[in-house]
Amino acid sequence: MKKKFIASALAFILLAASFTGCGKKDAATQEESGETMTEVTLNEVAHSIFYAPMYVAIEEGYFAEEGIDLTLVTGFGADKTMTAVLTGEADIGFMGSEASIYTYLGGTDDFVVNFAQLTQRAGNFLVSREPIDSFSWDMLKGTDVLGGRAGGMPEMVFEYILKKNGIDPKTDLSIDQSIEFGSTAAAFSGGQGDFTVEFEPHATLLEQKGDGYVVASLGEDSGYVPYTAFSARKSYIDANPDVIRAFTAALQKGMDYVQNHTPEEIAAVIQPQFEETDAETITAIVTRYYDQDSWKDNLIFEEDAFTLLQNILEEAGELEKRVPYEDLVNTSFAEEVK
Repeated sequence: MKKKFIASALAFILLAASFTGCGKKDAATQEESGETMTEVTLNEVAHSIFYAPMYVAIEEGYFAEEGIDLTLVTGFGADKTMTAVLTGEADIGFMGSEASIYTYLGGTDDFVVNFAQLTQRAGNFLVSREPIDSFSWDMLKGTDVLGGRAGGMPEMVFEYILKKNGIDPKTDLSIDQSIEFGSTAAAFSGGQGDFTVEFEPHATLLEQKGDGYVVASLGEDSGYVPYTAFSARKSYIDANPDVIRAFTAALQKGMDYVQNHTPEEIAAVIQPQFEETDAETITAIVTRYYDQDSWKDNLIFEEDAFTLLQNILEEAGELEKRVPYEDLVNTSFAEEVK
């Protein structure tokens, strides 16, 4: 095919950032034609080329076609994105679905439900300070690695891969989890760590500056994992099924686009979302994600994927007890629009 945390900071007031309009067929056009638009605020965990199908849906006007006037906000971390959803700052959240498990186990009455899965592989890469022609994971033994937040998908998938390769994350290497989300690349450039785990565009930018070299893809080495999903409070889904259905339909159009177009075409469409990045770099990053089969061809969050997610959480020591798939995943909308 091609193509703990409980919201401990509920008092945290999310600062809006990275607002994005709807795309080619915008809200104003639909309003002029008399079509009713529904305002929806989507909070994304990060603004990354890894999420290309969503940006295609925005830039191609698919949300507007479905009657949605979308406001996109970047949360800069799953904890902040979840807080925004739980407090009503956002209608829909886009983040690692482990966040929904933590919140559910925390006893939140109006918990979030995952209704669409976007990515099916990890989107980060292992970057070395020196080029390595034939990398193997046992090369990490005795090294210092800049990692991610405990309990977050990037860190858990990294540790999952280490264990698959017979490496103990606690004793065989040192993983620095103290650096703020999004700041590890700068820290690595500044001389910290022997390796760092990076999302794009940071991995490619480190290469371009000569500060690092991509030696492994966590997405390839971990296999298929349900890395990111869209979710909303149960009460919001129950009260707004037509909105969720329309939102999912727009996303599916974005998924269809990336399945049927080249990396060059995808990059050209999403470039307005990444104005600070040149077209060649965007294309290189899209190609990297495209070639490793990062995106599902539909949005259905399958039960076996949810089981694998809980296996990863359990192995990481982050899961108190298993949670029911049927409580935290609703596939009806994704099934309807696939």
